[in-house]
Amino acid sequence: MALSAAAQRRIEIVKILSQSSEAVSASALAAQLKVSRQIVVGDVALLRAAGERITATPRGYLLERVQTDGESGQGRFVGKIACKHHLGDDLARELFTIVDNGGEVVDVIVEHPLYGQIDASLKLASRFDVQAFLDKVEGLKAQPLAVLTDGIHLHTLSCPNEETFQRIVKALGEQGILLEKE
Repeated sequence: MALSAAAQRRIEIVKILSQSSEAVSASALAAQLKVSRQIVVGDVALLRAAGERITATPRGYLLERVQTDGESGQGRFVGKIACKHHLGDDLARELFTIVDNGGEVVDVIVEHPLYGQIDASLKLASRFDVQAFLDKVEGLKAQPLAVLTDGIHLHTLSCPNEETFQRIVKALGEQGILLEKE
């Protein structure tokens, strides 16, 4: 039995994402597949419901490889940090400090009193990525998730090695951005 056009399109979406090292926007996928952006959004939702590990970032979709805290995979060290700061300039300072010291901000996680854990993929690996994110926050007049928790939030960081991760932790600690253990 032949696959439907929609099933073939979903296979192609996974193929495109698996071959891309960068996020691919829904609009770019739509143009490539000659369908509307909304069709792509629906396809991605169906793929995610079927178990595909597709993450939506501010810059587009990524096909995920799962890593656990402290795991080295593909030469990367992955760890979590807990932060607390005021928004605005502190947000920019936090994100720029991480990427300037060689890390990637994989996501942001907050603990909401009603919904529990809320996390959002960020995939910020360079000053360019951070500035595009900050411009989007400003342009949309959006509030980061940390406003829900009085500035307390977690980030998963991906680093070339554990030394880079420790350098980032030290730099953020010196700036008073890390949540201090009591």
